[in-house]
Amino acid sequence: MTASPHVVVIGAGTLGMCTALNLVEQGARITVLEAQSIASGSSGRSVGVVGSQLTDPFEIMLRVHALRRFRQWEGEGLRFNHIGYLRLARTPAQMTLFARSVEIQAEAGLRSRLIRANELRDLVPHINPDGLEGGLFGPDNGFIDPHEMCNLLAGIVRAKGGEIRQYRKLLGVQRRLGGYRLETSGDATDGKPRLIDCDVVVNAGGAWAPQVAALFGQRLHIWPERHEAVVIHLDEPLDYTMPMVMDLVNGEGSGLNFRHEKPGELIAEIHKVDSIAPEDPDNYNDQCEEQSKVDLAELLLERVPDLPGARLGRGWAGLYPVTADHRPFVGPLDASEPSLITAAGAGGYGIQLAPVIGQIAADWVLRGAPVSVPGSQSLAPSAERNVLGH
Repeated sequence: MTASPHVVVIGAGTLGMCTALNLVEQGARITVLEAQSIASGSSGRSVGVVGSQLTDPFEIMLRVHALRRFRQWEGEGLRFNHIGYLRLARTPAQMTLFARSVEIQAEAGLRSRLIRANELRDLVPHINPDGLEGGLFGPDNGFIDPHEMCNLLAGIVRAKGGEIRQYRKLLGVQRRLGGYRLETSGDATDGKPRLIDCDVVVNAGGAWAPQVAALFGQRLHIWPERHEAVVIHLDEPLDYTMPMVMDLVNGEGSGLNFRHEKPGELIAEIHKVDSIAPEDPDNYNDQCEEQSKVDLAELLLERVPDLPGARLGRGWAGLYPVTADHRPFVGPLDASEPSLITAAGAGGYGIQLAPVIGQIAADWVLRGAPVSVPGSQSLAPSAERNVLGH
């Protein structure tokens, strides 16, 4: 690999922009290709939560790396709304897992604490604690605006000499000695297809990543799963800031989550979905279905029954690019082609994992292995992991 390879990153969502930034910071020449506009896919439809309240040590470690970058970008102008993150527990076994999480996070320099059921209302006065054992709370977690994040990173990438070409869809691929020749759709001036020669390609296409992989003759098993979010309007602003509340622990729970958006407004979604088929990212219903609003209202009435004049407002749907084992793919799909790297499939955790996924993808490009994040070799899309399922 040359000291400053020309790398084309496919996709200008959070994973693509974080990968591009990590690469340009280390001297690579960068071109980002985006079929639409920056953050126009799943990233722009996310509710933007960044949290570390998990129970798996590796997952927590990944977020330690990511949060380090978020703090840096916050210093460079990214708005990070530190409203806190509360994950609810329904069983004593979950509380035991949470207690261990507090220890792991403390060792990593992150603040978190256990909340007993009788203390939940101290944190969220409107919560109904029935059926709950307690929760795990991280006061420094919160949410960001993914559009703002992607555009901030785009500005840094451009300032460091990188190019971002929007409305440029990848149409075809030719392998050539030492790299690739990519055919893309033309720009607005003449519409003629353009050719780009490069040394390395990173597929950060999100829900479109399987289509991108197919142009290279690869089969990438990522399932675009539809998820819905709804705005909740309140008659009067709460006299406290609602943290992010999540009722899901390792697949157990209702999947309901909700958080503060602005005074008098919350955002909620159901984090459990039964998809019988993958969605077509070019043709799916991007609006919230009425039945989903009914289901969401029932769950909200159960968990926060006395919100002042709560009513559901606009809703929308986005896609979670999901892998069979629900962990992202970061690395080469084919070990014999190390110049084609996949960075996709982070599901509902794409925003919060993007900084570390970008770091790992850059390692693969420049060093041939994920040297800066211990254990991240396990995220490579091996034959054992790249299988059907979701």
